[in-house]
Amino acid sequence: MKNVVAIGGGHGLSAILRGIRDIEDISISAVVTVADDGGSTGRLRKRYTIPAMGDIRNVELALSDSEPLLHELMNYRFEGEDNMDIAGHSLGNLILTALTNMTGSFSEAIRITSEMLKIKGRIIPSTLQNVTLFARMDDDTIVKGEANIPSLIHNIEKVFYEEHVEASKEAIEAIDDADLIVYGIGSLYTSILPNTIIKGINEALNRSKARKVYIANCMTQSNETYNYDLKAHIDAFRNHDTAVDMVIMHEDKIPEEILYRYSQQNSIEVVDNGDTGLEVLKFKMLKFDNGLVRHDPEKIRTALESIL
Repeated sequence: MKNVVAIGGGHGLSAILRGIRDIEDISISAVVTVADDGGSTGRLRKRYTIPAMGDIRNVELALSDSEPLLHELMNYRFEGEDNMDIAGHSLGNLILTALTNMTGSFSEAIRITSEMLKIKGRIIPSTLQNVTLFARMDDDTIVKGEANIPSLIHNIEKVFYEEHVEASKEAIEAIDDADLIVYGIGSLYTSILPNTIIKGINEALNRSKARKVYIANCMTQSNETYNYDLKAHIDAFRNHDTAVDMVIMHEDKIPEEILYRYSQQNSIEVVDNGDTGLEVLKFKMLKFDNGLVRHDPEKIRTALESIL
């Protein structure tokens, strides 16, 4: 049995987990960021002073074997203006919040909902604190809040926490026991690195003998990784003292009409110029849907199976 730890947040981590969940003879642990402070998650965090639950919910559903109706219920979002009581909230976020208040424990809320959803694997918040992410830009501007960081047209130099952040013990234990560690896919500075800059997690990653693989984004993100090639992504890991041993990235040809559509949003294809200093393995990784490019979970599975 191989222990696989996937680190990140949001829809990118969910795509990885959907891909690997049915690989035989592996045990999956997902270490998930709780720094999100936008939308429904941000409102609940502010009101109840609890860690962010939105990415936790997404990851639970990615690993879930429950009935489709339960998936739909967890993702159901109430309509109306965001300043109304429950408008804009997803039911899953409200359930996690209610269970945290009932049990007095965010970890217990995750455990209960994970059992309810019959997930394959473990879901571990990177910290149990209600944390605020900061970023320092290339002109020394400091931006407070995960949701605000991509809103400025500046290059990000570093993300950090002002307060001391204690890593969850379960996250450290999972990394210590890992045979393979996978970063990505998704927002580099606001989904992946918010986990790895936590001191206990960072120390565990740097002492781990497990192979650490970054599944690279296929497109840059406006105002976060604008104009980044693959080396710039890897340099960001290095600038945050986060070890990476290998990269998996796409070799698919992205249709020109899709590239043009993304260019209108200041997003370009991430390319490998051969200067990362790391082994880069390339696979067919993508799918194209309604003018969008996405990583295909089944193709992610094929790529990671080749490494395992």
